[in-house]
Amino acid sequence: MATPPAIPTPPISRGGAVLTGAGGGLGREIARALHRRGWALHLTDVDAAAAQALAAELDERAIASALDVTDEAACRDVAGRTIEAFGDLVLWVNNAGIVSFGPAWEHDEARRRAILDVNAHGTMNGTLAALEPMRAAGRGHVLNVVSLAGLVAAPGEGVYSASKHAAIAFSLAVLYDLRQAGFDGIDVSCVCPDGIWTPMLHDTLDDPGAAASYSGVLLDPADVARRVAEIAERPRPVTAIPRWRGAQMRVFDVMPRLMERLLPGALKQAQWNQRRLKRRLAKTGRLP
Repeated sequence: MATPPAIPTPPISRGGAVLTGAGGGLGREIARALHRRGWALHLTDVDAAAAQALAAELDERAIASALDVTDEAACRDVAGRTIEAFGDLVLWVNNAGIVSFGPAWEHDEARRRAILDVNAHGTMNGTLAALEPMRAAGRGHVLNVVSLAGLVAAPGEGVYSASKHAAIAFSLAVLYDLRQAGFDGIDVSCVCPDGIWTPMLHDTLDDPGAAASYSGVLLDPADVARRVAEIAERPRPVTAIPRWRGAQMRVFDVMPRLMERLLPGALKQAQWNQRRLKRRLAKTGRLP
């Protein structure tokens, strides 16, 4: 039987792109999705070895660097090296993030600061580093992976939710600033997915404080990554995944008394979802 022809790798046609938090979980899937669609990728992560391993899995259209997104100068350096490697910087995806669950008073100052530094300041650093060359070129796209927790305050995720609210507010304000300044060729998008079954959630199956993350349908990271790659080409200010959850969260956001009344029942359902998932994974031998 004849071997089917290999699917050709698309050429570098979309330009240079930076992806933060590329070393694992959702970031790894976003990298693969963007690569399939022809982007030249600068993969970054605090874990340099993980980013380099992913770059080696792809091809010469991918390079890798260590990056701590809380370091503003390091973000600017990554932008410059992306342009040196690929000739331009057309897309910057801020995906790096950390999460912590439980009542806000159980988070000490160091943990609160770490969450805000990575999720909020890291998004700001990456966005501003990207905008410098993009404003000079008059084109580009900053795509920030936020969360549904950026649309509504989530119980057990107060600090995380605050960091994501800051990220989405900053992103939209920057978009408006760009339009006011006449930069019509530069876009800023926010992607707000529901809970994603990645290592971020793997370790929370026994954590009652994480129950709110199980209140919706846990998403496949590859499916979210495909949507991110689509939005990279067709910018949208805010996209909730799935869309119905975004509409639901916005209702709760503007009607906090309704959220307060419904919360006990919603959390009971979420805790049941959490236990059910653990039982199913244990039965199939797929517990992390």
